[in-house]
Amino acid sequence: MRFLVAFLLLAHGIAHVPGFLVSWQLASFPDLTYRTTVFGSAVDVGPAWIRLIGIGWLGEAVVFVALASAVAFNAPLRPVAIATALALSLFLCAAGWPEARIGLLANGVIALSLVAIRLG
Repeated sequence: MRFLVAFLLLAHGIAHVPGFLVSWQLASFPDLTYRTTVFGSAVDVGPAWIRLIGIGWLGEAVVFVALASAVAFNAPLRPVAIATALALSLFLCAAGWPEARIGLLANGVIALSLVAIRLG
């Protein structure tokens, strides 16, 4: 189960990278195009703020990869570390709505997996 959680964390971390690439206009994807609006186009934050949000996407990618490594190698890890990463990811996914809606599901799956490990 530990390796499954590590894989989920790693995959979720990698999935955060396009948010950075698109917000910095380094790449574009068919389902993810550059925009300066967040929360489903409700708020236009402009180019500078969208880049700042892009750094958040990149930071979360690094955090999830580090957490995946910690889980895989059974390193001592406080549950609050993963919970905090999931909370920040939820915020980014909400900001990237609707393109990042699958991330909300991924956060839920990871959270449920962690609960299953704690209870099992």
